[in-house]
Amino acid sequence: MYYIEMITEFLGWCAVVNVAILFLSSVMLIVMRGWIIKIHAKLTGVSEADLPSIYLQFLGNYKLLILMFNLVPYFALRLSA
Repeated sequence: MYYIEMITEFLGWCAVVNVAILFLSSVMLIVMRGWIIKIHAKLTGVSEADLPSIYLQFLGNYKLLILMFNLVPYFALRLSA
């Protein structure tokens, strides 16, 4: 039983860290949008018009991954213990 509690705690902290990264990324994209778009357009060669949709897709995929690999297993283990 100790291992289940340890894994549950680990998944909980992983979820906290990942949600914090998602929040920070979202805030940075809102606050420094023009600067970030210019830098990424120069680095990747992607047009500045396409980058906002790429950012939105990235944030959405990251949110789904957090739900699937951190939050769902965490809540399943919390309910089963």
